Amino acid sequence: MTKKIGFLSFGHWGGSTTSPVPDGPAAVRQMVDLAQAAERAGFDGAWVRVHHFAHSLSAPFPLLSAMAARTTTLEVGTGVVDLRYENPLYMAEEAGIVDAVSNGRLQLGISRGAPLPSWMGRSSSASSCPRGRTGRRTPGTGRTLPDRHRRAGHRPSQPG
Repeated sequence: MTKKIGFLSFGHWGGSTTSPVPDGPAAVRQMVDLAQAAERAGFDGAWVRVHHFAHSLSAPFPLLSAMAARTTTLEVGTGVVDLRYENPLYMAEEAGIVDAVSNGRLQLGISRGAPLPSWMGRSSSASSCPRGRTGRRTPGTGRTLPDRHRRAGHRPSQPG
């Protein structure tokens, strides 16, 4: 079995003009450059950590698409997306686009998140259906989605 090596970036930026990464746009551009350099150096993968509410990357899929478009062999992926803060349908659609742009090189890491909110008796999911919408039950969730949202429209490039 061949070992693979990659890197995980949190995509932090300093928020000051003296920082090597002064702002969000610079962090995004540097991540694309880093992915290209990693591929040239023989790395197999590049993953980004998704972290909301901080000076770090919070929207991985446009960045992963850019990284995939500028590389040819490097796997790209998420170093765990916390599903408490994501709409699963939109995330699946965005991941499908990255998978298509990358020609099947997307590695999607997802998590249900910490159980603390459920211990406190409240939901923390961004996936609930808006009020007043009707549709079919989503298996295993007890929630409903409008009929027009039942299929994401993209199939994975690789089985599994």
